[in-house]
Amino acid sequence: MSRYRGGRRLPFLPVVAAAAALVIGLLVLLLPSEEAQLPNRQPSVSTMAPQKPVPAPGPDVSQPEPDARPEGQPPAVRGIYVTGPVAGSRHMEDLTALVEETELNAMVIDVKNDEGRLSFVPETGEAARLGAGTRYVQDLPGLVASLKEKQIYTIARIVAFKDPVLAQARPELALCTADGQPVSEGGGIAWVDPASQEVWDYLLEIAQFAVQAGFDEVQFDYVRYPAVSGLPEEDRQAMITGFLAYAREELHAAGVWLSADVFGTVIDSAVDARQLGQSYPDMAQAADFICPMVYPSHYAAGAYGLNVPDQKPYETVRAALDRSSDALAGTEDPAGVRAWLQGFTATWVRGHIRYGGEELRAQIQAVYDAGYTDWIIWNANNNYPADGLLPSEGDHHNDRQ
Repeated sequence: MSRYRGGRRLPFLPVVAAAAALVIGLLVLLLPSEEAQLPNRQPSVSTMAPQKPVPAPGPDVSQPEPDARPEGQPPAVRGIYVTGPVAGSRHMEDLTALVEETELNAMVIDVKNDEGRLSFVPETGEAARLGAGTRYVQDLPGLVASLKEKQIYTIARIVAFKDPVLAQARPELALCTADGQPVSEGGGIAWVDPASQEVWDYLLEIAQFAVQAGFDEVQFDYVRYPAVSGLPEEDRQAMITGFLAYAREELHAAGVWLSADVFGTVIDSAVDARQLGQSYPDMAQAADFICPMVYPSHYAAGAYGLNVPDQKPYETVRAALDRSSDALAGTEDPAGVRAWLQGFTATWVRGHIRYGGEELRAQIQAVYDAGYTDWIIWNANNNYPADGLLPSEGDHHNDRQ
């Protein structure tokens, strides 16, 4: 199995040697730093200070030995996305009832969102020191326990490398262009460096909070490079795959599963895969589940022979997942595939249609017809059409479709 592992950075300590016998005084020899022996890599630039900090070498992405998976097997997930503010509000009761009354059996809940904010206030660690917590959820372990009592599978969503909080507080960890300019993608939100071991460990610290809260699974989103030009030349796919393998080893040791969100277009486009650092087959060997975002609204006119993919929810999702099967056909022991489905109306798309229960059901059917069992619905406002979901058949939460 082809997998990578992120290693630890080596400390930069000068080596001091003493000249010995019969010589008064001490001769101190300074050996060249390890950084001077590494290939050139442009340093990040601080947005808070004029000088450019010197980067440490990136993490080791060599291949580890396969680790032991958690005991048991997760259910075939049929889930919805829940934001931190909603998870801590009364609307959470409505969403929980929706899961109990329909075929749904899982929730993907924000633990760290797109703005770098945690949905709870940590008491220890780097996130606490940075003040990254927000008291959306007063009692995260209590919330998770209440869902698990209802046999609802719980997934902690952690946004990975899109993180303005960490980038501002630790500018040396910000992702920068080759000429030293901080990077943002859409809306001016800063990113952090996917090639930084310190960033990896920060994300694993937050993942451990999710483990301690009792989540069944950790899902990394924005586990990629931004779609911008001018980034330093490096093996982006090895960095992303290496981070996932590093995270999976830690999470498996804690008895928790790992999933990763993937741009749907990387399944077909080698250009997108290289730019974003997302190799679909490699990620399928570094995570337990990969979650391609196959929203019809995200495909350009003409994709899969469809004039307006947004108008064809079944055809678009079916075509994308058929390509997924082709892409993983030669992969040894690939991850499970869990499709993100469109639960929103994409008003910005020319020729868009309104998405309701019928459009949702069409996408779900496309998942099954493509030979897959798992799916999750995305709606940023957490409003989901019950008429697109089948009613509950009693204790269905651990059934496999």
